[in-house]
Amino acid sequence: MSLLFALILTTAANQQTPIERRVPIEVFQVIDLPLTITETALVKTKDGYLLKCVISNNSEFRTLGLRYSLAVVDPMNEAKAVITRNEGLKLRHSQTKSVTFKTPIGLKIKTDARLVLILEQVVSTEYVWEVVNAKENLAAHIAGDYSVVTRVLRSTNQVDSPPRRTVIY
Repeated sequence: MSLLFALILTTAANQQTPIERRVPIEVFQVIDLPLTITETALVKTKDGYLLKCVISNNSEFRTLGLRYSLAVVDPMNEAKAVITRNEGLKLRHSQTKSVTFKTPIGLKIKTDARLVLILEQVVSTEYVWEVVNAKENLAAHIAGDYSVVTRVLRSTNQVDSPPRRTVIY
């Protein structure tokens, strides 16, 4: 009887999966960027936190990478830490993908803190979209000032774009 009980306990212990700690993130969406980021959360690992999210490419160009800033905000709406990361991301036009960025983020997040994320830059094969004064826009959003207009500059990507074919007549 005790052998059967031990076998049941061992089997149950092997089938349990560790509960991952997920910290939800508020996303400050910038309408003029070609990417939309949703279902964002930080997942606790032994090395730090990993960013998990769902990203949609709303443009006709293949995405190569992005830059984002993540702010840790205290209950008084003051940003205690702002972390900026560049990540590579290959996303075809009109594609949606669930991604986990493997770069661990070393943060100490208190239980009463909230997290706010903003996409600052998107790089595609043809263009680079850059949010003008992204940190100031993020600070205004955190403070509750929604009157600040977020502007995006789009410039041609001279580095990653395919070479133009020259037609000789």
